This record gives sequence, structure tokens and C-alpha cells, in this order.
Amino acid sequence: MELNRRGVFALGAALAASTGVTTAEARTPEADLPGFRHNYAQVNGVRLHYVTGGRGEPLVLLPGWPQTWWLYSKIMPALATRFRVIAVDLRGMGGSEKPLGGFDKKTMATDIHELVRKLGYDEVNVVGHDLGSMVAFAFAANFPSATNKVAFMDVLHPDEGFYHIPLLPPPGGFSLWWFAFNQVQTLPEQLLAGRFRFLVDWLFANTAFNPAAIDERARQIYARAYNSPDAIRASNGWYQAFHQDIADGKTYGKLTPPVLGLASISSYDQFLAALPNVANQFEVVRVDGSGHWLAEEQPDFVAREITRFFG
Repeated sequence: MELNRRGVFALGAALAASTGVTTAEARTPEADLPGFRHNYAQVNGVRLHYVTGGRGEPLVLLPGWPQTWWLYSKIMPALATRFRVIAVDLRGMGGSEKPLGGFDKKTMATDIHELVRKLGYDEVNVVGHDLGSMVAFAFAANFPSATNKVAFMDVLHPDEGFYHIPLLPPPGGFSLWWFAFNQVQTLPEQLLAGRFRFLVDWLFANTAFNPAAIDERARQIYARAYNSPDAIRASNGWYQAFHQDIADGKTYGKLTPPVLGLASISSYDQFLAALPNVANQFEVVRVDGSGHWLAEEQPDFVAREITRFFG
């Protein structure tokens, strides 16, 4: 059956009416992955979208900004041969609800803990990238008995070092300007709503070792996920909660579950220096030939390392 664009939206609306799923959530054919299923669950006062597939021990995948669960799409088929893969859109992301608050990483980790309990698991393996890595850290810190092992990709939990992120770039470089930009109230959604693709393309052009590794389909998926004012507001909330995250982090002891740090060249030394202070058992693996977007730039290597560590 062939449908034009109007027919696709009509079909989405009909599906939404019959399932209780909103049109935006129902309209996800471009983000379908063969062998995996879209699901929704109400947990901790928020409705989460998550994608599942495979069999074996549960492996929870948490994405970061400005992406969705789709960032793991290149490695999910390989992981599903060994694990029950559960890729989650975090609170405020993609197909998940975009509430007005609860964007501190401890609350977001509680979302994930309630989700895995609802799915019938007492203990899971957790992988996080970027903002998802911060949530994975908070999960392991707050729910150690529910964490078998945990992996952080290229980012660790906010700490007081965040107060010293330079805004003046070195010659020929650039600052982490989005850390400051996403702290601003209202203005980001006014500037970016309907134009988020410009930001997506800039980030991949400037922070990937191989920008072509993030293909056109992925870029369209990410831009569409963040194009609305609500989506931009919610994603900014993850950054605006950093002060609370830093305060929460001061109350955490060393992580007791085994930790894998997967680091790009630019974050490798940071991981080597930081992980001894925050984890009892850890290893750090450098992902050569990759910028920040490890699972998309070096998917085969990342899938092998995750399978080795958690297997």
C-alpha cells in the first residue's frame, strides 16, 4: 500500500485514537529497526518510550543530547544476539513525555529503575552516552543492588569541574558553548524550534572524527525529535539541572558495580584521571578513530567492547 504524506499522518492519527499513543509518537516509521519493538510505560509520574529486542540478560541503553534511542541503532542488532536490549528515550526525549521538571539525573535514574522493575528485572546492565551516561552513573550510585555492571561513553556525572568549563575557545578551536546556551530560559526554543537541524549538523561537523558516520537518516530523526519548543525546553532542562546534579554527586560514595569507560581520544585522559576517584572497579578503553559519537562512528568496536564487558 502506498501512502502520500497526508495519508501517513491520517494513518498515524487513526493509530493514536485506537491505542492512546499521540500522533507524534505513532509517526515513527523512519525510526523503526527490524527485529525491535516500540513500547510505552508510565513510571515515576512520566510516560517513557522504549525499544526492545533480543534475548538474554537485560541491557539498558540510555542516549544523550541531541539524540534519541536511535543513536544505538547501529549496535543494537549485534547486542541483541546476546542480550535483551532495552533502549530508552529519557524523560523529555524523543517519544517520551516532556514534563516541566524532574530533569536532575537522580530523578531520571529513578525513572529507569521503575521501568526495569515494571519489566520484571531486579538487576540490569546499563550503558549510557553523554547525558545518558550521567543518568547511568546516577542509576549505579542510587541503585547499586539493581546494577550488575555499568558503562559510560565519553561523559561522566556532573561535578564541580563543570563550573570551570571554558567559554573562551583556544585559537582555532571552539568552546562548549551549548552548556551555557542551554542554561538560558525560553530563548533556545524561540531560536531553534523548526530549525534544530542546523544545530545537529554543526555538532556533528565539529565534534565527530568522521561526520559522515552520522548519516542523513539519523540527522533527520534527531532534528525532528527536537524541533518543537517543548522538546527544546525539556532538553535544556537536563543542563539546567546540573547544579542539583553536582550537589547530589557530593553525596555519592564510590560506585560498587564494575565500570567500563569507553572514551574518545579527547576524553580518554579525563576518564583515566576521574574513574579511580568514583569507582571501585573500572577499566578504560580508548575508541580510536572516533569523536564524541562513539556508537555511530565506531559501531563494530563499541559493540564488541560492550559484549565483552557485559558478557
